[in-house]
Amino acid sequence: MTSYLRVAWSYRYFVLSAIQGEFKGRFATSRVGALWYILHPLAMALIYALVLSKVLGARLAGVDNEAAYSIFLLAGIAVWGLFSELVSRGLTMFLDFANTMKKVSFPRVAIPVIVLGNALLNHLFLVGAVAVVLAFLGHVPTVHWIVLPICVAATSLLALGLGVLLGVLNVFARDIGQVMAVVLNLWFWLTPIVYPPSILPKSMQQVIALNPVEPLTTFYQDIILHQRWPDFLSLAYPVLLGAAFAVLGAIVFRRANAEMVDVL
Repeated sequence: MTSYLRVAWSYRYFVLSAIQGEFKGRFATSRVGALWYILHPLAMALIYALVLSKVLGARLAGVDNEAAYSIFLLAGIAVWGLFSELVSRGLTMFLDFANTMKKVSFPRVAIPVIVLGNALLNHLFLVGAVAVVLAFLGHVPTVHWIVLPICVAATSLLALGLGVLLGVLNVFARDIGQVMAVVLNLWFWLTPIVYPPSILPKSMQQVIALNPVEPLTTFYQDIILHQRWPDFLSLAYPVLLGAAFAVLGAIVFRRANAEMVDVL
């Protein structure tokens, strides 16, 4: 792992250039540009808030704020957006960079770093947009927001570790990508984003507690909605699991690195 990090650092200028180029390339023909990364999750949160909060009468117990449910949604969707983007991009990153891998000599470890850099950039724009929306709702961000990067790091470790592992396997078995599309949809609904876990039966709460993304969403919701310090120890589970995925992904990547180009 440390050797991979040293190699990635030595090629940092190549990585930064690739991140910049990919980011600009995505929106070269779009008038709205990077705003699409903000508008899509905000629109998603608005739809859920309208349907669940207004139509179905969903409310959050113990929170005296008319916009509480919308804020709850925004916090959860922000975390899920980062997690799902890293996993989804991780699944196809070696396929997406296939032509570059065949034509240009560079360390393959730079690819996950490029994917991570773009995801973090998108997440930064989204969190900034959320802060602006909250300000308009009269829910001004507090000092508690300074610890959000801790959760971002934990989310990135978990998602990128899983993404690299699945990305290597997906090169040799393309069905993995199709299966994970279904798994991510199910995973979303098993994560307390559109509902608080307290409304579920005890047996279902125990199932939700096994979800490593659950403490990540709760971390964001504690800070953004409840404006309180989160439980830092709750991140131990996703961090340890993410570290395990990262180590396993590094081992699989090392063994398959020489064969990937031939398969691609």
